[in-house]
Amino acid sequence: MSHLNYAEAGVIGLLQGITELFPISSLGHAVLIPAIVGGQWAQDLNVSAKESPYLAYIVGLHVATALAMIIYFWRDWIRIVRAFFASLGHFASPEPGTRRFQPQGTDQTLAWMIIIATIPVGLAGLALEHTFRTIFSKPLLTAAFLFLNGLILLGGERLRRRGADEEARQVLADQQLAADRQRAMVAAGGYGGGRHSSGQRAAKQEQASLAVAADQRVTGVGFLSALGLGASQILALLPGISRDGIVMVSGMLRGLSRQDAARFSFLLSAPVILAAGVLKIGDLTGPLGNGIRGQVLFGSLLCGIAAYLALKFLVRYLSDASRTLTPFAIYCLAAGAGSFIYLAVT
Repeated sequence: MSHLNYAEAGVIGLLQGITELFPISSLGHAVLIPAIVGGQWAQDLNVSAKESPYLAYIVGLHVATALAMIIYFWRDWIRIVRAFFASLGHFASPEPGTRRFQPQGTDQTLAWMIIIATIPVGLAGLALEHTFRTIFSKPLLTAAFLFLNGLILLGGERLRRRGADEEARQVLADQQLAADRQRAMVAAGGYGGGRHSSGQRAAKQEQASLAVAADQRVTGVGFLSALGLGASQILALLPGISRDGIVMVSGMLRGLSRQDAARFSFLLSAPVILAAGVLKIGDLTGPLGNGIRGQVLFGSLLCGIAAYLALKFLVRYLSDASRTLTPFAIYCLAAGAGSFIYLAVT
């Protein structure tokens, strides 16, 4: 019977945390790395096997990744969850002259956009996850899908060039808005408590201002586009196709800036990944988890830390309008082609 040791758990945990947030497919790497290393790794870490401890381990990684994303965006999630429950009260007792199911304001609209966008991939995951995993999670196919993921990212960037000037102006406008609000609060005496606390509050205020401005633009694409963006995640059931990458590109093609598309992708990914982990929690608590729960805890801890740091890096990286998804595309093209050739000849 295959097993999962701490070395395997640590390496895969770190890779999962990084590749789940980077647009380079965590599932693709989870399939390719064991196949390339070979030997015991290929036996222990076979994601397409029907009864493998690796499946229980991946459940723990999914939960850790989702929690890291929720922690990073905790202020946004508090705002979104509050707005969702407020919208339920509005739906139950609508004001005269308003439509019964009409969310009010940016936060309520964003909350319902996330819910609507989650429905297609949720249904597809329940119906097709096992089929996709057992049929398509083969190393050679995964390498080909990873190469295709690179083409998708590269194609999205080429098509997005037409809006590059507008995107740059948008970033500058966001920065100016945050700076204006910061100066207004300083002038109003809103930053008491010394320079250090003032700097921290100024940074938090700037982040909050930029987040609100981004959410206003995201909600401007409408519910139908949100449904389309959510449906695009179904392609990520194919190992090698990145969930965040496909949503970013789809968002860019619908007129969102790279930064806004990435933000919506991250907010959308958290509940999807968490739900996928929770639905499979029985694998971890059942017989498949016997003998590897320590490894699961170890790998999940590393995964959560790596996911948080990867997300922090990506948010900063994409905050510069001059930075693109092209480096990730090149990586996918090289890794996909290289893996395909290596696996085909060995």
